[in-house]
Amino acid sequence: MTQINGNRTWKRLKQNKAAIAALCFILLTILVAIFAYLIAPDHTPDANTMNVEIATQKSGFQCLFFKKYKSTVTRHTFGHRLLFGQEAEAELIPVKEAKIIGDSIHIAHIADEQIVELQTYPIDRKIPDTYNHYIIKRTFWLGTDKYGRDMLSRLLIGTRISLAVGFIAVIISLLIGVMLGSFSAYFAGITDMAITWLINVIWAIPTLLLVFAITSVLGKGFWLIFIAVGFTMWVGTARLIRGQVMGIKELEYIHVARTMGFSSWRIIFRHIIPNVMGPTIVMAASNFATAILIEAGLSFLGIGVQPPVSSWGLMIKANYNFIITNRPMLAIIPGIAIMLIVLAFNILGNALRDALDVKGTV
Repeated sequence: MTQINGNRTWKRLKQNKAAIAALCFILLTILVAIFAYLIAPDHTPDANTMNVEIATQKSGFQCLFFKKYKSTVTRHTFGHRLLFGQEAEAELIPVKEAKIIGDSIHIAHIADEQIVELQTYPIDRKIPDTYNHYIIKRTFWLGTDKYGRDMLSRLLIGTRISLAVGFIAVIISLLIGVMLGSFSAYFAGITDMAITWLINVIWAIPTLLLVFAITSVLGKGFWLIFIAVGFTMWVGTARLIRGQVMGIKELEYIHVARTMGFSSWRIIFRHIIPNVMGPTIVMAASNFATAILIEAGLSFLGIGVQPPVSSWGLMIKANYNFIITNRPMLAIIPGIAIMLIVLAFNILGNALRDALDVKGTV
């Protein structure tokens, strides 16, 4: 029996400083994904506040905004704001300068890089600190995209898509892969031939083409892309688990379980699957990184999540043409984010492989 020893595994993992750094980075990324709307400068759904007048600005760009308050704004609960954001209470109008005269505020609206329009709006002078109530200053730490949206906010909220795709795709791939791999090896015969044939057929189809086929049938959408990615990643897990189970089922304790009259299902779920969790965890970490890359590629090609949802792949697609101009960071920043999270999962996966003593299984 090779069940996981949690204490021993953790002690070995702690000795790998790179793995601990990767684990900390992953945990930090998860926290960012959970609280994205609370920490992002733009709290609106999908951080989709557009100001085309200040499009494609460099990192650290600062601008004054006149807050043109809306007549009605729906106030949501904390839980709703945490999950979906909060509708903006005012329209933000970029201005070069503003001056209060009487019951009006005179602004120099930035209509373009070279054009300024003078506009006047009525205000309520009874409000304390009237100027700061209507005029705010914002800093765009990572600049703005071609629609004038805050890149930092889009990047933070896009973390949710990458982690959600990875998590759901890994769950789907593990459920299918572990079940089919276990059944194939344990029951052998016709069952093994049929499942092995299916594995070989799916394995022979390029991943992107298979995802294209699934999305063409199921359609595009936020949840459908998760399912499509998950259904393309189970093959490697099934092959791995099949090899593991073929060795485990010949061990003495499995023969004893059969002799005692235990059913095949009980033997598989109670005695075999728990003993292949080590390589399964390693495969999960690898699949997580792969799922993030696949989602980014699909979004870049336009068949992943759809605008205005914030996704790192979509951010690269929307801004990749600026790479050859003076705004390359608009596409490089989300690319770096993808690289870091994928690197972290790969480092953690390799460390788990060493800590769990499953070097010969992947």
